[in-house]
Amino acid sequence: MGMMALILIGAGVLAVLFVIGMYNSLIRLRNQVKNSWSQIDVQLKRRHDLIPNLIETTKGYMKHERETLEKVVAARTQAVNAQTVGEKAQAEGALSGVLGHLFAVAESYPDLKANQNFLALQEELTSTENRIAFSRQGYNDQVLFYNNKIQMFPSNIIAGMFGFAEQEFFEIQDQAEKALPKVNFS
Repeated sequence: MGMMALILIGAGVLAVLFVIGMYNSLIRLRNQVKNSWSQIDVQLKRRHDLIPNLIETTKGYMKHERETLEKVVAARTQAVNAQTVGEKAQAEGALSGVLGHLFAVAESYPDLKANQNFLALQEELTSTENRIAFSRQGYNDQVLFYNNKIQMFPSNIIAGMFGFAEQEFFEIQDQAEKALPKVNFS
């Protein structure tokens, strides 16, 4: 009888240790997802902070492009106000589109293209776009690890008991952005 009680107590202790270990690993993964998101958020803020300077620099040159500048401002405002990962992904995709249009329109203004402030801001935004892409990849990797953990047995039982929910990927919403660029050498 004493030996059976020790075996049951030992099994109970092992089960409790297993649950604690699984719970702690889920917490660690959830915190890694949050940290990865904060890295994206830092880069998005940097991007949002550069846009007013870009608008001010281009205003004097692009007098006939008021609508384009207004679209950039509106897209930036929408991106800044987005709350969820999905909303941010959609708003940031729209912002990328209008910024691309702004740079395409800027090609028609030789004086603007030669302006050092404009060139510096354009380079800074390009660098920021690369950082956002890198951060987005890191975030999505962390979300994948986390979502796999909460969906796979036996950790899915612990995740369900303690209310761990799936995280959303930061995906490109704009189909045009997903499309392969067309290259024409003719």
